[in-house]
Amino acid sequence: MQLNKNLALDKLSALQMDDMPVMEYTPTHCTLDADWFKKYSALRREFLSSLSDSLEEIAFMNLSQNDFINLVMGRALPENMSIRFRIPLVWGGELKIDNMFLCLTFPHSHNLDKFIIDQSDARTVFLPNPEKKVYVTTHTGGGGDGGNATSDRLSQSAFNAMSGREG
Repeated sequence: MQLNKNLALDKLSALQMDDMPVMEYTPTHCTLDADWFKKYSALRREFLSSLSDSLEEIAFMNLSQNDFINLVMGRALPENMSIRFRIPLVWGGELKIDNMFLCLTFPHSHNLDKFIIDQSDARTVFLPNPEKKVYVTTHTGGGGDGGNATSDRLSQSAFNAMSGREG
């Protein structure tokens, strides 16, 4: 389905992602190198380690303290989290950190799959392009009154872990 930018944004809004920026892109269908997954696995670890500059966004994902620390330390990707490519590799996207972002698998990654697949026959597509490495909708990014999921407490826990003050 060929979309224009307004229709693309309307479709994302219907998927509860009305704050997701898009970029217009002309897909170049290509084949992947035989060792793409090995390269991706190394890049994935590098991407996770680079998330230490995204503590505030990650704090709004309602992770347990262990999952939060493991994520920002680059140790493990928690359940219901997905690393996505801004430009899919089969459409000419590159294996680079700036082509990746993190979001919830359900509902965001699932909805983005639908959004992209609906455009698979178009000459020009609109792809999700969040401003930061971690996508959290404004619907969930408002914070709360306190508790374990607040940005200050989780940020302090992550700082302590990275500086060797916690186990």
